[in-house]
Amino acid sequence: MREVERIERDMEAMFDRLGEDFPSFWEPRRVLGPTDQWVPAIESHVEDGNLIVKVDIPGIDPKEVSISVTDNQLTIEGERKHEKKEEKGDYFYRELAYGKFSRTMTLPAGVEADKVKATCKDGVLQITMPAPKALAPKRIQVQAK
Repeated sequence: MREVERIERDMEAMFDRLGEDFPSFWEPRRVLGPTDQWVPAIESHVEDGNLIVKVDIPGIDPKEVSISVTDNQLTIEGERKHEKKEEKGDYFYRELAYGKFSRTMTLPAGVEADKVKATCKDGVLQITMPAPKALAPKRIQVQAK
């Protein structure tokens, strides 16, 4: 019986040590603080002869987003503002970050800045511009031997 009790104590100690290395379900792994900078996710692709850039900007008024093209640099700037509410209690869990952001990406040579258009729907900013001819996909036939 003593051997069973020793094994039980050893297993409890092992699980206690294991629990120290992993956060519990209720503990956040990383809480963004005021020094963390939030930047929206971006994707780009060519579709129907257009270069399309999509930017996730949930909770941001599209009218307060600035888009500029200088040479071959596309810059998107804005700010996710913190709602000014009086909170009556502590936050249980908080990961959302607020603040100003700026994203810059290099565009392919030949993009015409005066033909860039932007729309926003459901928190996704879509920037569309004619794709330069060099971006057109080229089919390469595989030669079988």
